[in-house]
Amino acid sequence: MKRVFCGGALAAALCAGAWAQGVSGYVFGAPGGLTGSARTVATLQAGAGVELALPKGFGAGVEVGAVSAVNSWGDSTVGVFAPGGTYHFRRGRDRRFDPYAAAGYTMFFRDGRANLFHYGGGVNYWVLRHVGARLEVRDQVGTIDGTVHYWGFRFGVTVR
Repeated sequence: MKRVFCGGALAAALCAGAWAQGVSGYVFGAPGGLTGSARTVATLQAGAGVELALPKGFGAGVEVGAVSAVNSWGDSTVGVFAPGGTYHFRRGRDRRFDPYAAAGYTMFFRDGRANLFHYGGGVNYWVLRHVGARLEVRDQVGTIDGTVHYWGFRFGVTVR
């Protein structure tokens, strides 16, 4: 747990120092589901993240959040730590639509931890120069009692 918070603090410090170089932040909420063993349970996800723009449309970021089954909110809530990379298909700050693909590592934690990976994609729609709407579909896949998918439709706000 200490490592997660130290890693998150380090990432935030590095990103804050590079803010002028193209750092964006975002918050999101996501209705979705946990699919495994031929059944699906409704879930809710929420979180926040930062992303550093790299050359040629690439980006690196980290996010923290929580995911829980809707019918047992609180009892089944787990923390989520997810560093990863992105690729933005349309580069440049002057574009309103900013479609991207994302993938990376995901760690769930509560009493122990579980290692997963995530992939997905979405779009930032820049309503104002520094404020946009964020829409994303993401799947977090792991082998927790067989293969499971924590998928969600993310809705959020992004700032740069």
